[in-house]
Amino acid sequence: MGYAYIFSTIFFTVYGQLILKWKINQFGSLPEAWIDKFGFLFQILFNPWILSGFLAAFLAALSWMAAMTKFDISYAYPFMSLSFVLVFILSVVLFGEPISTQKVVGFSLIILGIIVMR
Repeated sequence: MGYAYIFSTIFFTVYGQLILKWKINQFGSLPEAWIDKFGFLFQILFNPWILSGFLAAFLAALSWMAAMTKFDISYAYPFMSLSFVLVFILSVVLFGEPISTQKVVGFSLIILGIIVMR
């Protein structure tokens, strides 16, 4: 069950990041004027999708607390770097973000690091 807590932490973290990026892309750039920034952020804050991203972050935190009851942090924490890999892959698929050699090498090293740490 401990691994389910780790992987639910990763799932909720990745979900939250992707949802926030998706909706922020739809809202556009942050305005220059301070008063406009507050209105912009206030409008985004109460978007249901953005709220679901915040809820996902909260659920990720709860899942992480549960995982900490099952594993040493030095064992469990390297798994969290899988969220970087998943966000990278899904950002390419969902948002058409560019792939570079450096990114591929970087996430390959992350995966290798997880294997070595186990």
